Amino acid sequence: MSLHLISFKTCPFVQRAVITLKHKNIDFDITYIDLADPPDWFLELSPLAKVPVLKVDDEVLFESAVINEYLDEITGGELQPDEPLARAKNRAWIEFASNMLGNLYMMKMSKDEERYNKYREQLISQLHRVEKRLGESPWFNGKSFSLADTAFAPLFRQNSVANNRLSVIDPESMPKVTAWSERLLALPEVRESVVDEFEDLYLDAMEKNGSYSLFRLAA
Repeated sequence: MSLHLISFKTCPFVQRAVITLKHKNIDFDITYIDLADPPDWFLELSPLAKVPVLKVDDEVLFESAVINEYLDEITGGELQPDEPLARAKNRAWIEFASNMLGNLYMMKMSKDEERYNKYREQLISQLHRVEKRLGESPWFNGKSFSLADTAFAPLFRQNSVANNRLSVIDPESMPKVTAWSERLLALPEVRESVVDEFEDLYLDAMEKNGSYSLFRLAA
């Protein structure tokens, strides 16, 4: 079986798939495209014109949560809870993480203070919800690393750009989120889920968008 991931270098949803692939030591190839000017062959593959896309031999999967569940299922399934309700709740939190990624992106790319504050407040509120959900164990589900961890890890990686100087995580009011994010960012598969030039590319995108976040950083 041949696995080929189609990626965009700063996409957090692709990073979810890369984390899972690397965590499970699955061999794969990767091709990077420019989403601002996607090639015709990619548009033929992707019904939503989004990444990630995973080619499994000649078949195509899209959507990061679906791709990650497939990758886990073909390699033992230990990254998902056994009990159906717990598994469903994990899926719900993975969707919650996706919404948080959208708010983080909009906050980082907002051109003015009003929109910046709007998305920042939404994101902080969501982080406090996650804080209440987390227990004392190292991972989202306790002692076992899961697909929920892979879903949130890119959020923390993107939040950490510029040496955390733009971070929305408050260690005092969010001690569990802080510790969890630090554990995730220390994992090799999370560190290696982004390209070497990730920070430069991400900050360049913020600059091109006239990011208010960068204006605050420079002030």
